[in-house]
Amino acid sequence: MTPSRLWTRATGWVPVDGSRPAYPAGVRPRYRPAELGRGAIGALIGILVAGGVARVLPGGSEALPYLVAPMGASAVLLFAVPASPLAQPWPLVGGNLVSTAIGLAAAWLFDDALVAAGVGVGAAIGAMMLLNCLHPPGGACALVAATAAPAVQDQGLALVGMPVAINTLALLAIAVAVNNLTGRRYPHRPAEPVRRPGAPEPLGVQASDVEQAMARLDQGLDITPGDVVALLRDAETHALDRRLGSLPVSRVMEREVATVLPFESIYRARTLIAQRGVKALPVIDGARRVVGIVSILDLFTRDIVELEEVATMMTTEVVTMRSDAPVAELVSLMTELGYRHVPVVDEEQRLVGIVTRTELIEVLNRALLGDELGA
Repeated sequence: MTPSRLWTRATGWVPVDGSRPAYPAGVRPRYRPAELGRGAIGALIGILVAGGVARVLPGGSEALPYLVAPMGASAVLLFAVPASPLAQPWPLVGGNLVSTAIGLAAAWLFDDALVAAGVGVGAAIGAMMLLNCLHPPGGACALVAATAAPAVQDQGLALVGMPVAINTLALLAIAVAVNNLTGRRYPHRPAEPVRRPGAPEPLGVQASDVEQAMARLDQGLDITPGDVVALLRDAETHALDRRLGSLPVSRVMEREVATVLPFESIYRARTLIAQRGVKALPVIDGARRVVGIVSILDLFTRDIVELEEVATMMTTEVVTMRSDAPVAELVSLMTELGYRHVPVVDEEQRLVGIVTRTELIEVLNRALLGDELGA
C-alpha cells in the first residue's frame, strides 16, 4: 500500500531542486556549506580523474598534454552551478569538442597566431550558439587549439580526442555522480508539480507563458522557463504567506472529520457521505494515520458492490499537510495541483482535521477584505 504523502513547501513530495533565497540588490549570496563542499571537492575529484584517465590510457602522443586548462572552467560550471543551461551534458561535450576542432582549423588556415585565435574563438562561439551547445570553456578550448605549439598542432584532430574528449567525458561522469550523491539533480531538470488527474488547467503562469515572454525579450537569458515558473510560484507563496500573517492550517481546518476504516463496507462509506453532507472521507488505520481517501465521485458514479470493503476502491496516494504549516502552502496545492480535500495531520502523522476548497476560499476572502479595509 502506498503511504500518504505530506506536503510542505521546502521538503514536500513535489521536489524543489536547487532553490536559493533571493538577495537584495548589491548583496552577494553566501553559499551554504553543502554547496561549498560540492564545488570544491567535486572539482578536485573531477580534475584528478580527468587528468588521470588521460595519462594512463595507452595510445596517446607524448606531444599532447593529458589535461587542458579549459577543464578548470568546465569544473566551475559542473560543480558550482550545475543547474545552469551552460553546464548541461550537451553544452559541455559539444561545446568543448566542436570548439577544439574549430580552433585547430583556424590554426591550419592562418599563419598568424593572433588572427587564428580571433577567428577560432569567434567561429567557435557562433558554432556553439548554432548547435545549441554554448559552453564558455569551449571558447578557451578554441583558443588553446588555435595558439598551441606546432608539435601539438601537428597531431591534428588527435587533440580533440586526447585529451579534450577524454577530459570532458571524465568530468561529466564525476559531475553526474557527485551532484546526485550530494542531493543536487544533474543533469538539471526543472521540478514540475505533479497535478492530480482531471484537475483543471491552473490559472497561474506556466512554462509556455515564460517561454513566449523570453522570446519576445529577444535576449539570450541563461535560465530555463521551468526554473522561472518555479521561482515565481515560490515568490507568490511567500507573498501570500506574508499577507496571511503565517496563519497555520489548524486555524482553518474542519476538526470534526468523518472517517472510515479500510475494512468497512462501501455501504457504510456511502451512508456517511449522505448523513454528513461531505464530499470525501479520509481512510484511516487503527492509529488514525491516513492510508487512503474516498470521494463522492468514487462512491456514487462507479459500478461497485456495496458489501465490498473500502480498501478495494480508495485512493492510496493521499497528500496531507501538517497542522502547523502555513495556509499559504494550501494555495499552490489546491489551486495549482487541483486537490479538493487535504487531510491535516499532527507531528505523528495522525489525522486531526481536513481542509476543503470551501475553507480555502473563505480564508482567502477574509485576507482580501482585510487588506482592502486596511486591517
